[in-house]
Formats: sequence, structure tokens, C-alpha cells
Amino acid sequence: MARYTGPKTRIARKFGEPIFGADKTFEKKNYPPGQHGLTRKRKKTSEYGTQLMEKQKAKYTYGVLERQFANLFDKAQRNKGVTGEVLLQLLESRLDNVVYRLGIAPTRAAARQLVGHRHIVVNGQVLNIPSYIVKAGELVGVREKCKSMEIITDCLASTRKSRYSWLEWNSETMTGKFLNVPDRADIPENIKEQLIVELYSK
Repeated sequence: MARYTGPKTRIARKFGEPIFGADKTFEKKNYPPGQHGLTRKRKKTSEYGTQLMEKQKAKYTYGVLERQFANLFDKAQRNKGVTGEVLLQLLESRLDNVVYRLGIAPTRAAARQLVGHRHIVVNGQVLNIPSYIVKAGELVGVREKCKSMEIITDCLASTRKSRYSWLEWNSETMTGKFLNVPDRADIPENIKEQLIVELYSK
């Protein structure tokens, strides 16, 4: 299975929220996709359907494939703590997500591309693995010869001033520090992780 590259607004409309970020088209058509999206009377979703929908939403939000997601869930189960919260913390600790949260890239897909094209360094070393789990204290930055790239400079210039509490950014060196794994209350994504746990527990 390849990574989803189709129309993102359609997926956002399916879940009823802009999971890929600000979307003007979604604001105009915030109802289910399809010819009868506005008028169709949908049957009540089953318990399994609700749980599956939540898992799919988390996968699309973080840009993770099915097998990767299942592996992360297994890892979350083995770790100490509440499985659902640990799962979200692992997703937030992925290198592509950290690059996105630091404001180096406008979207997670763009962040994944920057990592894959060797524009990102971790602790001074080039790392091109988007799924790498960043650990507390590690430094994530832009490679020296890539600091003038238009996509990076434009994104950093327009990035919101309020940074996330678990990240620290140094604009002079274009490097961010991953201070600690975020608490669930600090993660802004609207995901009901308990439903995902219930789905995998069946």
C-alpha cells in the first residue's frame, strides 16, 4: 500500500474536521464528500465503525501507514503508562512531526519530504528517516547548506510565535531542542485515543 496522495480536503470532509490544517475548501464544504453529501441520511455508525474511524483519522493526521501504526501501537503497549497516551506521544516524537511542530515545514507531508531529502540534522548528523523517534534532549535542525531554502525560510517567517511547551527553538542556529515527551493535555490533535485502544483490543 502506497502513502495516500489524493485530495486531502475529501479526507477532511470524511472526518468532519480539517485534520491536515487550515483549509478554505473545507470551510465552504464542511459536510461529507460525494454527490449526496448534504442530503444523505447516514445510518447510525456501529461501535466498531466509530473505533475504526478514529484510527483512520490518527493515521491520516500523522501520515502513517497501517503496518507502521500497528507497530507503534505494539510499542505503546510494551511501554509503561496509559497505552493510548503513549501511542500519541510516540506519534508526536516522530522526526517528521517534530520538524513540522518546530515550524520548519508547513505540513507533515512537507516535513517528511525535507527529512527524506536529507535537509534535516539530528544532533548535527544528517538523518533521512522520518519515522525516527526523537528523544528528550536531542537537537533537530536544518542542514547548513539548506538554511537558505525558500520553503524553510518562508515557513519559519510565517510560523506562529507561540511554540509548543515541549520544544525550544533557536532562530539564530535554526535548531530546535526536544525538551521532553509532551503530556496528553498539551497535544492539540482531536483524537480519542481510547477508541483506538478498544479497536486493537478486540
